[in-house]
Amino acid sequence: MADDSKPAAAAASAASREARTGQPQLKIDTSHLKSSYCNISNVTSTREEVVINFGVNQNWDLGQKEMDVELLHRIILSPHGAKRLHQSLSKLLQEYESRYGALS
Repeated sequence: MADDSKPAAAAASAASREARTGQPQLKIDTSHLKSSYCNISNVTSTREEVVINFGVNQNWDLGQKEMDVELLHRIILSPHGAKRLHQSLSKLLQEYESRYGALS
């Protein structure tokens, strides 16, 4: 016979944590997550949205006069979402530089 008390106990524990902290537990679904390397980004905005494009520079020769960039991803955020992203990235980079030294 399967022990059904473990999932129930975990749910009760999560509900108890939520009640103590007042914040809901975050469940992250990574079943459709895709990772890709990007070395180029471009940011534009309007009053209603911030658009961030990510891509890859196809040219490895720095002496070339033209860059061939393949855009791979476009993320569109509200200005409030962009501000939260800015705060998160600033905090992450401060922590990084305190660990590994300043970036130029």
